[in-house]
This record gives sequence, structure tokens and C-alpha cells, in this order.
Amino acid sequence: MSESRITRRKVVTGTAMTAVGVPLLAACGSGDDSGTGSSGDSGSGGSGPLVATSEVPVGGGVIVADRNLVATQPTEGTFKVFSAICTHRSCPVTKVAGGTIDCPCHGSRFSIEDGSVTQGPATSALEEVAFEVTDGEIVPS
Repeated sequence: MSESRITRRKVVTGTAMTAVGVPLLAACGSGDDSGTGSSGDSGSGGSGPLVATSEVPVGGGVIVADRNLVATQPTEGTFKVFSAICTHRSCPVTKVAGGTIDCPCHGSRFSIEDGSVTQGPATSALEEVAFEVTDGEIVPS
């Protein structure tokens, strides 16, 4: 059996093999821009209200990490809900500031108004999620 050196490049590209010839898998995102994890059932991590409307700042938003969703209020009384999974490499977004929803992994930013990309490398918008406002709470539908 010949020895093969495992380099960083082999691990990053997913071509490294173990000593017995079994592929070594790296947990780095899928490599496509399909936004896996951002399907319409993004909020399946729980049921019931997502957040109270009073907790969503005008011109900003709230990330609900355990539901993989972001609720925004671009203008007073107008609410939006998006997947909190970046469409570039499926990292969770972590911040809403300055009118954008920000991903820490590679710097992608998305509009709080429609989820569109305002700064790449992402090329696809965040998925918008259907919701209702009931009794002062945002509830995914």
C-alpha cells in the first residue's frame, strides 16, 4: 500500500482518503448556490409565534436562530420573514444592521425589504417565508 500525504488542499476539496482508501469527508457547505436548508419548511424547528411585532425594530430585524428565520420591519408596520440560511454556502446569518441581513462566513448581505443580495458572494436572495400577523405576533403560515 503506498502512502498518500493528506494535504490541506485535499481536505478542502474533499479528495483526501483515509489509510484504508475510504474518502475523508469535510463538513464545509455543499459548494452550490442552491440554498439548501432554506426551504419553505425553514421554520420547522418549532411551531407557534416567531416573535412579537414589538420586538422587531423599524428599519431592522430579529434573527430567530432556533427556527432558522429572520423577521424584519423595513418600514413601520410592514413585516417580512426570510430564511436565516445564506444562499452562498448555507451558513446561518447572524446580524441585522444598516438595512441588511448579514452572513459572517463570507460577507454576503441581503436586503431587509425583499431578501435580495446587496453584497456577494451570494448570488441568490434569501427565501421569503409566508407568515401572518396575529394578536401582535408574527406567525409563520
